[in-house]
Amino acid sequence: MFKRDEKRRKDIELHNVTFDDFIKVLDHCKGDVYLETADGNTLNLKSKLCQLLGLSALLSKTETIDTTIRCTDPEDEVLLLRLNVYGEVPGEEK
Repeated sequence: MFKRDEKRRKDIELHNVTFDDFIKVLDHCKGDVYLETADGNTLNLKSKLCQLLGLSALLSKTETIDTTIRCTDPEDEVLLLRLNVYGEVPGEEK
C-alpha cells in the first residue's frame, strides 16, 4: 500500500482511451501509477505483471467498474491528462 497526499493528488478518470496508448503513456511515467478499485484493491500499473493480468481482468468485465488512478509524480498526472483530453502519447505525432 502507499501513502496518499490527499491535498495534492487528484483522481484521474480516463475516457475513450485505447489500451495500447494507455500502456505507452505508463511506460513514460517517472513515478508509480496506481489503479484503485472501489473495493479497495490497488494495482501498481508500472509493473508489467499488473498491467497484463490486472488490467486485462478489469477490461474483460462487461459491467462498469468504479476505479481511480493516482500518480506519485505530478508530471505523470499531466501525461495521463494529456492522453485523456488530447489523445497525446509521448514520442508520437498525431
